[in-house]
Amino acid sequence: MRIVSWNVNGIRACVRNGLIDFLSSAQADVVCMQEVRALTNQLPAQIKDLNDWFYRLHSADPSFKKGYSGVAIFAREEPLFMYDTTLGSSYDREGRFICFEWENLVVASVYFPNGSGKNRDNSRVPYKLAFTKRVFEWIRPLADSKPTLIAGDFNTAHHEIDLARPKENQETSGFLPDERNALSEITDQGWTDTFRSLHPDGQGHYTWWRQWGGARENNVGWRIDYIFANRLIDNRLSNAFVWPDVLGSDHCPIGVDLSP
Repeated sequence: MRIVSWNVNGIRACVRNGLIDFLSSAQADVVCMQEVRALTNQLPAQIKDLNDWFYRLHSADPSFKKGYSGVAIFAREEPLFMYDTTLGSSYDREGRFICFEWENLVVASVYFPNGSGKNRDNSRVPYKLAFTKRVFEWIRPLADSKPTLIAGDFNTAHHEIDLARPKENQETSGFLPDERNALSEITDQGWTDTFRSLHPDGQGHYTWWRQWGGARENNVGWRIDYIFANRLIDNRLSNAFVWPDVLGSDHCPIGVDLSP
C-alpha cells in the first residue's frame, strides 16, 4: 500500500502543471495534499471528472481568508469516517486538517502553520505550536487503536541534516528551537519520522525550495514535509521516499510503502 503526501501550492495551478498525470502514475492508494487554496466548487474539471478517486477538501473559511491554505485527501477506497472541523474553530477556519478513517488505517493530511507572521517577525510561532499540540492530542484516541499516519507540510526542519544551510537559519521560522523541540516531543511520544527512520544519515533529501536564486536547481532546500507513523505502523513500513524530480509545486511529493 502506498501513501503519498504533497504540498501542491495551489491545486488549480498544479493541475495545469501535471497533477492529473501524477495521480495516474504515482501508484498510490492515498494521496494527501496541502495548500490546495481552493473551494470544492472551484476545482478544475479534470479533478471533478476523476472516477477512480474518492476525495474531500477542507478549505479555509472564505470569510476568514480567500484562496488560503486548505487540505485534501484522495483515496482509492471511500473511508468509513471523515473528520475535518474537529480541532476547534480557531484552527478549523484555516482549513489545515482532514482525516480519513478506514477499518484498519487512519490517515490525516495536515498543513501546519508557518510561524513567521505577516512581517516575518515569528509572531505566528505560538499559534503554530498550539496547533501542532492540538493535532496530536486529537488523533491520539484513534492512534491508540489503529495504524495511523499523519502526513503533511510541517513547516519545520527537525535537525541540521534536514536543511542545506542550518547555520544561516538559526533565527528563521522553520528552524527555531521551539519549533524543532515540538517535533522532538512528537517522536518522544512514540511517533516515527518514516523517512528518517529508513534513511538516518541521508543528506540532501529536501522537500521544499525557494522559488528564486536557483535554489531547486542547486538543491538548497529544506525537508519540512513528513509522514509520521504510530507504533502500529512501524513493522509494516517497507519504504519511505522523497521525489524531488516531480515538478508542479515549490514542494515535492513524499511517501511511504506499507506491507500488508
